[in-house]
Amino acid sequence: MTAAPRAIDLKDSIQYVPAVPHEAMTWLRAHDPVHWNEEDDGPGFWSVTRHADIVRVSTDPVTFSSARANGGHRIFDEDVANEAVETSMISMDPPEHLHYRRMVMPGFTAPRLAAMEAGIRARGVALIERLVAQWEAGGKQPVDFVDGFAAPFAIQTLAELFGVSMEDGDKLFEWSNAIVAEEDPELRPSEDYVQQKIGEMMMYSFGLREERLKAPGDDLISMLAHTQVDGAPMAPGKFLATFILLVVAGNETTRNSITGGLKALHEFPSERAKAMANPALLKTGAGEFVRWVSPVHHMRRTATKDVELGGKTIRKGDKVILWYASGNRDESVYADPFVFRIDRFEDPSVPKHLGFGTGQHVCLGQRLAELQIRIAFEELFARLPNLKPVGEGRRVRSNFINGWKDLPVDLGV
Repeated sequence: MTAAPRAIDLKDSIQYVPAVPHEAMTWLRAHDPVHWNEEDDGPGFWSVTRHADIVRVSTDPVTFSSARANGGHRIFDEDVANEAVETSMISMDPPEHLHYRRMVMPGFTAPRLAAMEAGIRARGVALIERLVAQWEAGGKQPVDFVDGFAAPFAIQTLAELFGVSMEDGDKLFEWSNAIVAEEDPELRPSEDYVQQKIGEMMMYSFGLREERLKAPGDDLISMLAHTQVDGAPMAPGKFLATFILLVVAGNETTRNSITGGLKALHEFPSERAKAMANPALLKTGAGEFVRWVSPVHHMRRTATKDVELGGKTIRKGDKVILWYASGNRDESVYADPFVFRIDRFEDPSVPKHLGFGTGQHVCLGQRLAELQIRIAFEELFARLPNLKPVGEGRRVRSNFINGWKDLPVDLGV
């Protein structure tokens, strides 16, 4: 076996700051696709890096559990990590998972998304105009694309889904960062800070819940406030957990796919030219942005019994980490996986990417995320055709979220 390029520990969040550790993941796919990863502070885990194995694990919830009682959906054990927050549906197995999933599915139907499109586009245009004004006021010096466009664009859509004011977006953004960026000292300076933010989310979400109980609408908060669980209203702790999940999911995937997508277009100018000449490619191209960026690095399952995977025997209770970032670069699935191709998914025979997960836990908001990505680049191409990054930007320290804190850009106008 060819020696590994370095000691491989995909849990180590520091290595994700300069870039996703694709060199290590590529080596694992080729030489040890179901790899035992030691932990300094835990029992160790299996790293699953090939697309087919990730799909197999994701579609067998009986053998590979997401339940919080078995550890949950992250590398660390949720049953001891966040005792103040109850279980959300991302850390449930069927049939309970499907029951909670059905509560919010009406918020993501095709008619609902069609009705949201005009508002999403209008907000995108307004943000571009604001970005241009900032650019001109600053003497046409580089401006931050994350703060100026990608983050508020995603958060304002989330605000619409919740039926709250756009001004609440800053709070939602701050809370999302505090929840997912466990090892980034800038976004999560202390555990006290996290508990403070959870407390703020609790008060805010419970306030919304009371408002919607009195005056329901067609927003997600109303759906949750009026849903029944075993014949009774959803418990406050479950409501909070679902609220937190929606805040994180509604923000991170879209924001970082757009930011990383802009970098991809800069790295592959011929693909940018192709998309600008034929914006219709953005409809399927949104999937290539998500494949390329892989905004969620991993998800976890826990084996409920002894099972063989990739020639390895996984024991009952073992942690199994699914590295979406690796599966989305699997050479056996995608031709030239390290090349960004805006028209890759125009071919319906190309297997679906793993950026939104797969199986029972596939992202409920994937169509909304794709819609936002498409609209964002349609408007950016039309209004800022010379937009380009002028630096790498600062990346979030995280083995979970592939995110950027900022990205300086030249508007070219």
